[in-house]
Amino acid sequence: MPYLGKVLVVDDDPSVLELVKLYGEREGFNVIGVSDGNLVLSAFDRENPDVVILDIMLPGIDGLTLCRKLKSIRMTPIILLTAKGEEADRVLGLEIGADDYVSKPFSPRELVARIKAVQRRTQPVDAVKYGKLKYCELEIQADIRKVSIGDSIIELTPKEFDLLYHLAQNPRRVYTRDDLLTAVWGCDYFGDQRTVDVHIRRLREKLKGLQCEYITTVWGVGYQFTPPSKGE
Repeated sequence: MPYLGKVLVVDDDPSVLELVKLYGEREGFNVIGVSDGNLVLSAFDRENPDVVILDIMLPGIDGLTLCRKLKSIRMTPIILLTAKGEEADRVLGLEIGADDYVSKPFSPRELVARIKAVQRRTQPVDAVKYGKLKYCELEIQADIRKVSIGDSIIELTPKEFDLLYHLAQNPRRVYTRDDLLTAVWGCDYFGDQRTVDVHIRRLREKLKGLQCEYITTVWGVGYQFTPPSKGE
């Protein structure tokens, strides 16, 4: 069986740790379990996992705080475990950088499928074949995955970059949320359309140094990239 990578699972329920370990290792993952939020940062540094599965409700440091801290260290994919119906936690988790979420109780087979899917989605798009896009002060260099406004470099996550680049390749074309989910996250993504909205909001915040808004909402449809026309 091929080795698929290392997964750090953080949950204070021993049965969850055992279940994920059992099903994950059947598929070829090396699963490391941690039950206390206070031990996560040291385990993350020591184990250098390929994916983190993180329960929101933890003793010690809570899952949302840990998600933010882990993303500030490395852009490792994170799947949040949330209580069924806790929409506010899911939305906040996506806003601070989580890549996916699973509601408890969950199917271990579905969770393993989501681990594989998030690994595929977070692999950088092969942008070497693409060139440079420049719209007034905004410059997107796909080969080195760099975005700048004038002399200032804008730090984007891999998915934020992929979303911006996809929109910028076809200025003024209107994309539905489903279009963007398929193009950027892939057809095997299990999440919902709110993922697109969260990433658009984060992109707008990071691009606020532009003289006008380049990503506009087409109400009832989706989004489009609208750089200023020449002479504006």
